[in-house]
Amino acid sequence: MGVLEIILGSAVLLASAIITVICLMQEQKPQNATAALTGASNDSFYDKNRGRTKEARLRKVTFWFSIVFFVLILFMDIVMPLLTK
Repeated sequence: MGVLEIILGSAVLLASAIITVICLMQEQKPQNATAALTGASNDSFYDKNRGRTKEARLRKVTFWFSIVFFVLILFMDIVMPLLTK
């Protein structure tokens, strides 16, 4: 195992652990069957300013760490075999 493989493996492990912790920190969205059937929506102040809340920040961080995780996995799967030849 080369140094690059160890570094990338550690980065993938760290990214997956961070994604798991952040997903567990997020609140579960309520599943309201009546709202789903009637198409009702909540137009409250909280819903209008959802982008500035803790949940919105956690969602954005989850998105970006998922992108990093995906790129690292693709790099390890496609590029690493070419470098080790």
